[in-house]
Amino acid sequence: MKAEERRRAIAKTLTAEHPVSATALAGQFSVSRQIIVGDIALLRAAGLDIVATPRGYKLGETTGLLRAVACVHSAQETETELLAMVDNGCTVIDVVVDHPLYGQMTGQLSLASRYDVRQFVEKAKHAAPLSSLTDGVHIHNLRCPSEEAYQRVCEDLKQLGILYIQGGTL
Repeated sequence: MKAEERRRAIAKTLTAEHPVSATALAGQFSVSRQIIVGDIALLRAAGLDIVATPRGYKLGETTGLLRAVACVHSAQETETELLAMVDNGCTVIDVVVDHPLYGQMTGQLSLASRYDVRQFVEKAKHAAPLSSLTDGVHIHNLRCPSEEAYQRVCEDLKQLGILYIQGGTL
């Protein structure tokens, strides 16, 4: 299979719902993981909206309202915070911190369910969250099915003592 054909096949394999790891794609197309990483870079450069998540690559989503919410909490409250978001029907796109030395740092999350949150929290047991660099202050960009869902998230986070300030439209 030629490189161009492989990239077209990779683009068809990726969906907005199910991430696919570079290792899985490498196995599927009988190439190295590094070749896949390069293919993804070329597909992005060609305009394809490919998101890297902790579980692999997927196409970016285009439905729903984009909203941001600023939070502050300890690492032990991460699961509670994320569940408040996904339980209200929102997808947690990423986490953003404003580091005093490096500026804005973003970690892709793409969490849409309790299962996703459990997997993320399990992985987080072995690494410090980005918010540990900023005394727990961070922003989550969310994809919400409605303005009401976003408002429920904000209210739940406020009740939990996690809401820092209510964000606005991205």
